[in-house]
Amino acid sequence: MINFLDVCGTYLGGAGIPSNLAYIIYLIVRLIQVVVPILLIVWGMLDLGKAVMAQKEDEIKKGQQTFVKRLIAAAIVFFVVSIVKLLVGLVGGDSDGTMMSCVQAILDCSDASSCSGG
Repeated sequence: MINFLDVCGTYLGGAGIPSNLAYIIYLIVRLIQVVVPILLIVWGMLDLGKAVMAQKEDEIKKGQQTFVKRLIAAAIVFFVVSIVKLLVGLVGGDSDGTMMSCVQAILDCSDASSCSGG
């Protein structure tokens, strides 16, 4: 038997979404939040390391700029979920909070059994 999310049923014709799907969405979001910033920082460090090894001032400055841009991009990727939740909460106009509670339920799943509406 499929365990359906109660909280999101309003937006999907009363059926809700399967808890396994909610857990998969949760895992994908968390992987993107962690892996992408780490990769951006590592690539920035490699670029900066190459520039330092070349021992040319212009390349070092260019490498520093690239590294800073990648650090900023990593921070944005890490915080994008929080920023989107904040903006949707401010602009959404969802007076009873069901839309945000649906999103919150999906983003707070720590395992498949905890992905159920409340």
